[in-house]
Amino acid sequence: MKDHNNVFKLILKALEVTGLIIICIATVIAIWQEVWVMIDHKKVALSDLLLLFIYMEVLTMVGIYYQKSMLPVRFPIYIAIVALARYIILGSKELDPWDMFGIGATLLVLAVAVFIVRWGHTWYPYEEDK
Repeated sequence: MKDHNNVFKLILKALEVTGLIIICIATVIAIWQEVWVMIDHKKVALSDLLLLFIYMEVLTMVGIYYQKSMLPVRFPIYIAIVALARYIILGSKELDPWDMFGIGATLLVLAVAVFIVRWGHTWYPYEEDK
C-alpha cells in the first residue's frame, strides 16, 4: 500500500509541475502578444501596463507555488485588484454610477482582505516563518 501512495504522490507531483509549466508558457506567450500589440500600435497605454502587471503576478504566483508547494492567498487578491483597476480604466466611460459603486466596493473589500491576511500572518505566522 505504501508503494501505491508513493506512486500516486509522484503522479500528482508530475501533473503539478506540468500544469505550472503550461501556465508559465501560456503567460509568457500572452506577455509577448501584449508587447507585440504595443509595438504594432506604437503606443503604450496604462491598461497595457496593468495587463503586464497581471501577467507578472501570475508568473510570481507560479514561482512561489513551485518553490513552496503552496499558494499564498494574497496573490490572487492582488491580481483581482489590478484586474478591476484595469476594467475601470478601460470601461469608465460606459459604466453607470451603480457599476462604479459596485466595483469600488469590491476593491475596498479586496483591500481589506489583503490587510486582514497580512495582519493575520504577522500575528500568527506559519511554523516555518518563525
